[in-house]
Amino acid sequence: MLIMAIKKNQICAICGNRFTIMEGLFLRDLSDLLKEQVIHTNSYAKESSFICLKDLQKLRISKMQDVIDNDLKIDHEMSDKLKKELAKETYVIKNINDTVYGKRTRGQKLADGVAKFGGSWGFIIAFTIILIVWMTINVIHLFGVNFDPYPFILLNLFLSCVAAIQAPIIMMSQNRQAERDRFDSENDYKTNTKSEMEIRILHEKIDQLNEVQWPHILDIQKMQIEVLSEIENEIQSLRAENKPKKERNTRHPHRD
Repeated sequence: MLIMAIKKNQICAICGNRFTIMEGLFLRDLSDLLKEQVIHTNSYAKESSFICLKDLQKLRISKMQDVIDNDLKIDHEMSDKLKKELAKETYVIKNINDTVYGKRTRGQKLADGVAKFGGSWGFIIAFTIILIVWMTINVIHLFGVNFDPYPFILLNLFLSCVAAIQAPIIMMSQNRQAERDRFDSENDYKTNTKSEMEIRILHEKIDQLNEVQWPHILDIQKMQIEVLSEIENEIQSLRAENKPKKERNTRHPHRD
């Protein structure tokens, strides 16, 4: 009984029960995180205060849970921030083909067709053939036809009319292309702004991971190592206590 009284001479600063020195640790031997947790729980704790293993486990679990909850809260806040920014109308991306080409009138379609054909090799070759045939007929009087003699005044009038009609038609198509370019630039701006916002949030998450969460993970691993060390010490103490008992039983075997 005297030995038991001597062994259980440490009073836990949290629960107030008595324990042996192997059943806990002193406050000065704890990590900084656990020290803060103990002082927050018991403001009267000192460096020489004793904390039992059971209360230490509770403090560790509580601290781990607080760290995890805080990190998850920050992650959720960042995710909600990103969702709110992307939900704004300024980040809506539209299909240019639907907005520009989906609402064309017949005149606009005709203008686009004329501009497309007028800027092709097919138009140049066909127009060159027409000019050659026209001048050949009027120079050599093919089949007795001579409706536009040299210097081809009717041909010049025809070319002037074609140029005068073709120019505004091409300008109409160019105006539509300018409108498309404006939609493209606006759409590119929205896309770049959306990408920039996503990259900014991702940078914040990476900074949060590197600067806060990784140190927290290391602290949690330290706590786990401390727990394993305490378990190992307790196992060694139990082995040390059981070894003398086995030796005594071996020296003094039971006799029938």
